[in-house]
Parts: sequence; structure tokens; C-alpha cells
Amino acid sequence: MRLYLIRHGQTPYNVTGALDTAFPGAGLTELGHAQARALPQALARESVHGIYASPLVRTQLTAAPLAESWGMRAEIQDGLEEVAAGELELRADEEAVRVYATCVAAWLEGDLDRGTPGGTDGHAFFARYENAVRRIAANHAADDTVMVFSHGAAIRAFTAYAAGLAPEVSAELRIRNTGASLLEGDPRDGWRLVQWYAEPLGGPDLLDTAAHDVTGDSAEDEADDSVLER
Repeated sequence: MRLYLIRHGQTPYNVTGALDTAFPGAGLTELGHAQARALPQALARESVHGIYASPLVRTQLTAAPLAESWGMRAEIQDGLEEVAAGELELRADEEAVRVYATCVAAWLEGDLDRGTPGGTDGHAFFARYENAVRRIAANHAADDTVMVFSHGAAIRAFTAYAAGLAPEVSAELRIRNTGASLLEGDPRDGWRLVQWYAEPLGGPDLLDTAAHDVTGDSAEDEADDSVLER
């Protein structure tokens, strides 16, 4: 199976740097809607056999133009949500971002015992995300191409974990809004990373370089950003 993990379009909190991970989450900015509208053309060469989105509003809004172009409905799949911020929810201060970034970075290095305050550890995160992907894969043939709309830190973490990326490679992964990870394989035999799309699939004109996008930054970027004044 070809599995696209596509990050949602830009939200207001992606601009301000706040940790928005809880249900139902924010909607999209004007740029976020433009990023979503660009996806049908960006993915026009693919044969889409299924479209899935997390329960959060922003992934469903991002999936909608692609689903409409294929005459399909985006199925809501529990388990694809963002890495939970827990007690850090909606905070954008230096300490909150540092703690969240340190947790995700630890997972990328194999330390799954780490968790955010009031959130979950890496074991729980990967269990629920793997289960979601397994349920999706069960609906499709081995040669199907499936589009899954999810979240920045979650996509970075799952891709690194599922594809067995080296920690130094994982630490450099960044994903802007409507960037993506393309995996091939299946839950039984494992996954291979075919392509990493760090920038919006619709092209560089849809990139907001001024946004403080903490969940899409690489672990190295997050470490650097955590010492910057806001």
C-alpha cells in the first residue's frame, strides 16, 4: 500500500506558535484553505483509493477539496490525532514549547517513556497511531494508494518509528502545512519511507516563512526555537 500522511493546512495557532492538540481544534486560516484547495492538482497523478482524516476539524477541512475532486468522502479515523500537549495545551511560551519539543525529540531517539505533563508517553502514542493505520490498511488492497490527513509532530514521529529511521535523520525532519510523508508497505511487513515532502504539496508559494510553527519544526529547529524570545 502507498500511504500518504499529509499534514493539515495552516491554522491560527500554527502562526502564533501555540500548542493546539485537543479536540476539536482550530479551523484553517485563509492560507490554510488555499493550501487545501491546491491538493487535488498537486496529487492529480495519483489514483486515490481512500481518504481519511483525524477527528480534529483542521484535518477534515484540509481533506475536503481532495475528497470532493474524487467524488469521495473523507472517513474520520480515531487515533490519527496530534501528539497530545496535555497541561501545555494552547500555551506558546518558551517553557511549554521546550517541554513539548523535548518529549517528541526523545521519542525520535527511542526514549518512549517520556511524556508531556498530563499527556501520554511514546508507548501510548505509537500504539494508538499504529492501530489507526492498521484499521485503515485493513480496508484496502496491497496496491492501493491512500491519503491520510494528520498532524505535524504525529507524522514526524510515526514516520521515523515505522520506517526505522536513524535518530540523526529523524531529528532533521520538518513538515510544513500540507507537507507529507509517503510510505510503502503494510502493518504486517513494515513500512519504507519513499519520499518526504517538507514543503506544501501545492508548491513553495503556499509556504508562510513568518509563522512560528512549532509542531511542524524538526527536533533541531525546536531546540533552537525554544531559546528564542517571543
